[in-house]
Amino acid sequence: MATVAATSRARCLLPFRHRAPRPPLPFPSPIARAATHRRGVRMASSEASASAPLSTTIEVPGAAAPVVVVGAPGLPEADFRNALDSSLFKQWLSNLQSEKGVLTYGRLNLTRVLIQGVDMFGKRVGFLKFKADIIDEETKTKVPGIVFARGPAVAVLILLESNGQTYAVLTEQVRVPIGKFVLELPAGMLDDEKGDFVGTAVREVEEETGIKLNLEDMVDLTALLNPATGGRILPSPGGCDEEIGLFLYRGRVDEETIRSLQGKETGLRDHGELIKLRVVPYSQLWRSTADAKALCAIALYEMAKREGLLPSSPPSANL
Repeated sequence: MATVAATSRARCLLPFRHRAPRPPLPFPSPIARAATHRRGVRMASSEASASAPLSTTIEVPGAAAPVVVVGAPGLPEADFRNALDSSLFKQWLSNLQSEKGVLTYGRLNLTRVLIQGVDMFGKRVGFLKFKADIIDEETKTKVPGIVFARGPAVAVLILLESNGQTYAVLTEQVRVPIGKFVLELPAGMLDDEKGDFVGTAVREVEEETGIKLNLEDMVDLTALLNPATGGRILPSPGGCDEEIGLFLYRGRVDEETIRSLQGKETGLRDHGELIKLRVVPYSQLWRSTADAKALCAIALYEMAKREGLLPSSPPSANL
């Protein structure tokens, strides 16, 4: 039993959990594949009928026939091409063929994809909205297939011990989609295709809180999940592809540090981030926020403690 516990503790520590980038798809990108077809990408010119949208076909392993991909009316050609060549769309196609993928067992078939909207973050696709026609071959009915693709993200549970009390550090910021200010864990999206979850976690904490964390002090809580889960949480898989890696940081600080963090204004103001820090006793965290990331992190942290999978004591923090 001691050997098993030691092994589990070692596996949950980040130095042993650096994730390699996801392997490339076993087939060319949709743009490259489409170039081999005579149909290619068809663009409706100003003189053409509005009934001739952007379209192409792609070969998707597991699909019964080439999949038709079309752009919604009014979608710019550049957005259509960016969508097809984006890591978000490629990863979704890869997921369809994974061990538990939609196309893996032969009952479901992908026939058509409608690209509805693209939001660019600089030169990369940040958000992608599309609708996939997936057919149940036994009943010939469509499976709900509206997708908001935004890719992977990270969040960090920061616990600071001071004079025998443990505190959690939260951010308070506006969340326009729900029309409210929200208390939540420091979090952010992965902004590259390298899959660097831990590096992104450390960077986001510094941007949102001003706290500089060491990579070696971070613990990947989601790495404790069964490997079949993918080692990430899925907050809303019925409509969104987002997967989140949850990390833990623990440190010891003095009372002055706790006071200096309370109400501190942070965030990248030139990016529209209006953030205030809130420090709450950890014992009250579960009642202080509706943030799913925070509540999931609490559950993983408490279970990891119960199973003896965490270091015995936190290091002194240099904040």
